[in-house]
Amino acid sequence: MKKISIVVPCYNEEAAIPIYYQEMKKVLSDMQVSWELIFVDDGSSDQTIKILRKLAAKDSACRYLSFSRNFGKEAALYAGLSNSKGEYTAVMDVDLQDPPELLPQMYDILQNEDYDCVAARRTTRKGEPKIRSFLSNQFYRVMNKLTKTHLVSGARDFRLMKRSMLNAILKMKEYNRFSKGMFEWVGFHTKWLDYEHKERCAGETKWPFKKLVAYSIEGITGFTVAPLTLSAFVGVLFFGISIVMIVVIMARTLIFGDPVAGWPSMACIIFMVSGIQLFCLGIAGEYLSKMYLETKQRPIYIVRESSEGKKNEKANEKAS
Repeated sequence: MKKISIVVPCYNEEAAIPIYYQEMKKVLSDMQVSWELIFVDDGSSDQTIKILRKLAAKDSACRYLSFSRNFGKEAALYAGLSNSKGEYTAVMDVDLQDPPELLPQMYDILQNEDYDCVAARRTTRKGEPKIRSFLSNQFYRVMNKLTKTHLVSGARDFRLMKRSMLNAILKMKEYNRFSKGMFEWVGFHTKWLDYEHKERCAGETKWPFKKLVAYSIEGITGFTVAPLTLSAFVGVLFFGISIVMIVVIMARTLIFGDPVAGWPSMACIIFMVSGIQLFCLGIAGEYLSKMYLETKQRPIYIVRESSEGKKNEKANEKAS
């Protein structure tokens, strides 16, 4: 019997975990597979870890990892994928915005068709603020123009993949991670399933606008150096403009003898050019900061506690 491992990142999801577990158990029990749920507690400050301990004690198919602090969703995804034991591995959010009822269809496609991965994408964003939906669509458009890695608009992390694709992803051990891009960068044949947007089953979103902007910047700078090329182009452009302006000012001074006139416009231009320079330095700094973090070679995550560790502790206690 084939085994499916399902990676579920959790951050302050005490209200959603029990609901998610019940829904997943219903779906997985009807599938002719063995399964495991790998919950990754990303340094939650609520009762998430206590709920995961109870689940693991009650159901051997539930495993968990608990981080020493909040390392972010990308680290949680990597930790879960690294600990997957199944021939097939799925990634899902615990808030049930990723519909569990799609899993049987995903599994059937991988069994009967020539695909390595089946992924889900939202066709609607009903319930989201319009500005958020607009900016999200623009991100995908910009990303696809700047990079060779094509991202599907509305794509979720929710997917089921074969072990061959998972192994390729795990070879990418960089500290700065953007999973949506990594899933596409490794290639493999992916089939997309469309579904309509669903509301959270419980709790509140952990992705405020500021965090989404930072995540978008992470994605763009992680898969293209186009912003560096753009900053170089802007530098050359403004250098050419400055040469033209110098010639115009010299000609005006020689002809009209009035070098003082126009100083407000010059001050505005200086401020504008200075702003462009700082912007370009900021782009370069973003890439340098990534190099700095990568060269440190710090671990992507640190596990404080795990279900396997608890089992080993109990086994040692019994042996002693």
